Amino acid sequence: MSRFAASYFTRRAVLGLAAAALATLGLAAPAAAQKAKPIKVAAIYTVPVEQQWVGRIHQALNAAKDRGDIEYVFSENVANTDYERVMREYAEAGNDLIIGEVFGVERAARKVAEAYPDKAFLMGSSFGPTQPNFSVFDNFIHEPSYLTGMIAGKATTTNVIGMVGGYAIPEVNRLMSAFMEGALSTNPDVKFLVSFIGSWYDPPKAKEAAFAMIDAKADVLYAERFGVSDAAKERGVKAIGNVIDTAADYPGTILASALWHMEPTIDRAIAAVIAGTFEPADYG
Repeated sequence: MSRFAASYFTRRAVLGLAAAALATLGLAAPAAAQKAKPIKVAAIYTVPVEQQWVGRIHQALNAAKDRGDIEYVFSENVANTDYERVMREYAEAGNDLIIGEVFGVERAARKVAEAYPDKAFLMGSSFGPTQPNFSVFDNFIHEPSYLTGMIAGKATTTNVIGMVGGYAIPEVNRLMSAFMEGALSTNPDVKFLVSFIGSWYDPPKAKEAAFAMIDAKADVLYAERFGVSDAAKERGVKAIGNVIDTAADYPGTILASALWHMEPTIDRAIAAVIAGTFEPADYG
């Protein structure tokens, strides 16, 4: 048994003994910790919900809303300087679970969570969870990214692959490095052109970066950002997608995509809030 499993079952055993002791004394477990459906959920996005990464979260929350598990409200295009204010407003409004991505506002977001210990927070983050109520997540799709890199390495005829990313942070670098390793595994002669546009959502800027790579002989592009596949389609080269499947939008252009499904993470967090068992955890 792993150390995690051992600690988990030990904790469960202790909780079970505590519950038994309460029952013996004629006391009930704290019913207030449980919540009736639908619970109130708010999401805060720094980009439009059309953006692929945020779009997967938004899609999963809408699915939970359609099932009747949650009431769902959200804010998009929230500036980092406004993020703390919006978090506080949603907490004050009685939302049970607040979801978002805090890569640029880690300190402020954790300060808000600490001020509202009765609320649950689930945030895309570069760092770990914190007590008593701040859970984190990320999309661990570096393994399928490696596989799409293998495809790209085989597909290129110029041995030049262009890669356009948002920011050079670990979460992005992990995906791009896995893709490069995959491409090299099938084509050790391949070279990479890499550019970061300094934005999570700027399709025109990503498109221009991709055009420059095509001019430099890249015939396969890694589309970590929106806009890259548009350039590939216009210039008649191939592209590799990321997070979502856009093959239907770019027929004949998209070779493969590493897909992210957020529903299991969202559903687990919602179930924990309803059951009154939400704890700080790494949902990665």
